[in-house]
Amino acid sequence: TFKESDTLSAGNEVVVFDTSFGKVAICICYDVRFPELIRLMALKGAGMVLVPAAFNHTTGPLHWELAFRSQAMYNQVFMVGTSSALDESASYHSWGHTMLADPWGRVVQQMGKEEGYIISEIDLSMLDQVREQIPLLKHRRTDIYSLDLKK
Repeated sequence: TFKESDTLSAGNEVVVFDTSFGKVAICICYDVRFPELIRLMALKGAGMVLVPAAFNHTTGPLHWELAFRSQAMYNQVFMVGTSSALDESASYHSWGHTMLADPWGRVVQQMGKEEGYIISEIDLSMLDQVREQIPLLKHRRTDIYSLDLKK
């Protein structure tokens, strides 16, 4: 078992920042399990969400790809999950499988458990195309519910 709160403390803001490629957001590991957080990032203009994470061999096979693909599809963003490689001699065995999912929810690239890296060219115009074809962010029912940041 591993309990992130034993090592890390919770943040207090939704992090979205400008880059030369557009707005990018960042959260860590456990945060990817909260759809409202990624939705807020998308509503703040993020086109890509970076998630350094370390799922283990219990949660990794079940949740890793599913979490990234679903967040990418429902929030129409590129999801980048980076993970440490499996080190059998370490006390914690990370799942690995660094991956990139596109706004359609497709896996663009995914590694295995080994060390390495992904280099992938992405077409940022896909964000507008996907959001126009299936306008999820526009069709939210803000007349009956809201998702707001507390100041």
